[in-house]
Amino acid sequence: MDAAGRDAPMSRLERSSHTAFIDNNTLYVWGGYQVVAGEDVMLPSNEICLCDLDSGMWERREITGDIPPDLSGFCGSYLNGTLFIFAGCDPVGYTNQMFSVDLTEQHCSWKKVTDTKGTTPSPRDKHSCWVHGDRLIYFGGYGCKTVGEVRNTTSSSFIVEEMSWTTIGDTLFRCWGWNNEVHVFDIHAATWSTPETQGPAPAPRGFHASALLGNKGYISGGVETAELDMFCLDLKTWIWTKFEASSSCIPLGRSMHTMTPISDHTLFIYGGLGTDGNTLNDAWQFNTLKKEWTKMMHPHKDKPRVSHTACLGNDDDVVVFGGSSNFCILMDSVAVLRAPSQHHCRDVFMFQTQPYSLFRLCEDFIGGNAQLFGKQLNWLPSKLQNKIDKRVAFFSAMRTDF
Repeated sequence: MDAAGRDAPMSRLERSSHTAFIDNNTLYVWGGYQVVAGEDVMLPSNEICLCDLDSGMWERREITGDIPPDLSGFCGSYLNGTLFIFAGCDPVGYTNQMFSVDLTEQHCSWKKVTDTKGTTPSPRDKHSCWVHGDRLIYFGGYGCKTVGEVRNTTSSSFIVEEMSWTTIGDTLFRCWGWNNEVHVFDIHAATWSTPETQGPAPAPRGFHASALLGNKGYISGGVETAELDMFCLDLKTWIWTKFEASSSCIPLGRSMHTMTPISDHTLFIYGGLGTDGNTLNDAWQFNTLKKEWTKMMHPHKDKPRVSHTACLGNDDDVVVFGGSSNFCILMDSVAVLRAPSQHHCRDVFMFQTQPYSLFRLCEDFIGGNAQLFGKQLNWLPSKLQNKIDKRVAFFSAMRTDF
């Protein structure tokens, strides 16, 4: 993948495989890639895009410092005002480097995280992360290990897919494959550790979805199964649990989807690449207490997505951004290939998961139908008028289809 040039013909908002989070009703978006003239093009690492979710207006903020290389398959995590980027694949190959940037500073600057204690996980991509307390807890992915590392790893935690030589830094790697390892990084002690887990762990995988509910981390998908599976890891006892769904209606197996916590015991799943090879547009809720799946009716059937992001916003809205709407897998007798004609998206849309307050309903109605009120909006108190003006701008921006 190449870096996106400053004169790239496509909007830099359009992207897939990025990282995103919401803070103070602002959506932050970093990284990802586009496809230009059939080639994957990485988005710049020295900027982050911000969307005011009240007004729908975007801005770009420059980030200086020790800028990360162009990365694909990285994992981004947001904790206490700081964005952490770990591992992925850079122009040289797979990496296990970590970078951080404090986004509360007026002038943001990347820092490479060095001088850590403990054993750093082997290079990988397509992994995920739970943010729990002051710890970043990573799971799974695809990457490389030395022969010695594989000998010290159980066959159930690392599946060797191919053997080939490569050198990363001063280390010679030979074995490539998928893992289901759990690695913990304490951001204050700058220390890596590997807890010993028990119970029925998920099979090694990548391109899965993860979410946190209380002290439990959840994992779903990323493997070729007919039905979408669900596991949770107790982040205090390190015991895995596999959910056997009691409902008769279970989602199709998938990868590159999203899973968002929307209550103390409910997870919201959207889209992904189905095991049938199609880009999906279905939405589901999983109740972790009842162990039940519920298929949700929603107004976004025209927005199938893979490699998108979905964050929890105000009023428990699930805010979806970016991704590809027509990711396609081509198969022949020799190889499995990704079609280069995928359409990357730049729109922001939301799923309502809870009843809105009367104020929110009125605010949205006025914002979406400002022409009905004319000059009457000028009679509002200044603080309320400012908020309504932002909602008018938001609905106007949504109609132009970011």
